[in-house]
Amino acid sequence: MSAPPAIGTEALVDELWWAVTDCDEFTAVDVVRRARADGTDEETLLLDVIAAVQDRVGTEWAADRLTVAQEHAATAINERVITALVHDRPPVGAPDRAPRGRVTVSCVDGEWHALPARLVAEVLRLRGWRVDFLGARTPTPHLVSHLHSTSSEAVLLSGSLPTHLPPAHAAITACQAVGVPVVAGGRAFGPDGRYARALGADHWAPDARAAAAVLEEELSAPHRAVTRQVMDDLPHLTDQEYTFVAQSRGRLVRQTLTGLENRFPALRAYSDAQRERTAEDVAHIVDFLATALYVDDPALFTTFLCWTADVLEARRVPARSVSAALAVLGENLHDFPRALGLLADGTAALAARPLPAPGPGREA
Repeated sequence: MSAPPAIGTEALVDELWWAVTDCDEFTAVDVVRRARADGTDEETLLLDVIAAVQDRVGTEWAADRLTVAQEHAATAINERVITALVHDRPPVGAPDRAPRGRVTVSCVDGEWHALPARLVAEVLRLRGWRVDFLGARTPTPHLVSHLHSTSSEAVLLSGSLPTHLPPAHAAITACQAVGVPVVAGGRAFGPDGRYARALGADHWAPDARAAAAVLEEELSAPHRAVTRQVMDDLPHLTDQEYTFVAQSRGRLVRQTLTGLENRFPALRAYSDAQRERTAEDVAHIVDFLATALYVDDPALFTTFLCWTADVLEARRVPARSVSAALAVLGENLHDFPRALGLLADGTAALAARPLPAPGPGREA
């Protein structure tokens, strides 16, 4: 008698979505266990179901249809669903079979979003690799120390936020200095891996399946050579604009808040919570400006600004507040031509955005 057909992934995504957004961990675990029993393979569950639900969580948060607390709860449940799935896993191959090789999966220093890296680690384990998963926010010195003590053959470095590209650069360089190649992955490195290449990573992988394929090719290639990062690969950094903006972050945020209050006196009546959220928004703008200076790419900055405007408007905050913050920042960075160019690009990108559709709390 043939096995029953596997449940469609779209139906599974919907089932898991309702469970995690209802904070129902036990139902969420039951969804994936039943799906595996019904014939859905584990890699599909990891990448086409759990990862798809997590992407949806992020999208719904950005659209203000999930609170921060709901987003955190859903993420935590997804992480425990992965753990339950892995703990139910039957042995891969014969008990005495040696693993294909030993690799390290780690998040960039400062990176809290560990779930994408966890998915990569579990897919590699499914495919027979011995994996050391170091989790979130791994300081580069500790990562290198781990490589020395374990003889890992490759590092898979994960980053979700582009503002972590400078520490990612340091990690890539440090790993290569001890002879270990780096496969970079995650949204931080750009949709086409442009920042992975700019920072000298040996390889870039857009997802876990691609990472597994790259790793197999990397470690099976004869006489493979590790890329050596040349320090003048980012010659634009000699102008010191990135260094100034990064080191002046706190002062720039304070100056921008003061400038906004002078332009919009109503801000002075903000509650402490409102002021804190405004300061956080300005700090993110400064961080992305600094990172765009580091990689010399206006698109990194303009993409973030347009996304921020969408997030604010979903919360009924006018996007013109972002443009005002850019104008004030420009007044405090008048001696820095690259920064001023990025601010001008950002202002133009915001002006070119399509008007938001009418919705609750918005005028038609």
